[in-house]
Amino acid sequence: MPSVRAVLFDFGGVFMESPFAAVRAFGARLGLDPGRALELIFGPYDRDTDHPWHRLERGEVSLLEARRAIMELGAPEHRVDLFEALGSLRDTTVREDVIALAREVRAGGVRTAIVTNNVREFGDGWRAMLPVGELFDAVVDSAHVGVRKPDPRIFRIALERLGGLAPKDAVFLDDFPGNVVAAERLGMRGILVGEDHRPALRWLRALLK
Repeated sequence: MPSVRAVLFDFGGVFMESPFAAVRAFGARLGLDPGRALELIFGPYDRDTDHPWHRLERGEVSLLEARRAIMELGAPEHRVDLFEALGSLRDTTVREDVIALAREVRAGGVRTAIVTNNVREFGDGWRAMLPVGELFDAVVDSAHVGVRKPDPRIFRIALERLGGLAPKDAVFLDDFPGNVVAAERLGMRGILVGEDHRPALRWLRALLK
């Protein structure tokens, strides 16, 4: 097996609770089928489309514009508010064991990056939750590079910023299966992070031995 020269981490769902879990819980409170809630808020997340959330993550529209558009998608019977759907994430704490492992990985000479589908307006907030400068050699935020997972270009950007590494030299952790599949198709080794994130950490440690 090739040695691991870089580890790429997602943010939401890896360093903190998955936003997909938060939206499923929000949908349940509204009496919505969990799949319908995810569809309205996030669109077909295993593809890159013109859904308002996808455009938001590519930095093409503002958060307020995306909120209005998503509300219209569900009107009149399922008019969902993006702010309410993501509200529970405000109280989410970071996973200290993931931070510790990322720090350990980098201290061991393996390059690290965070590759996140994110929102421009959330930039200061999510960065304040992590010691970004200590943990990562590169930060690739979809809203700033104009491309989002699962588009393979976002992984290529990360690998280039890590020194032009080949996909086979890298491992990628994400909580969404479609993003992991996209990374694997490019040639990276993927680790799917479940609601219990600890098995994924054990898997990563095994790959790094």
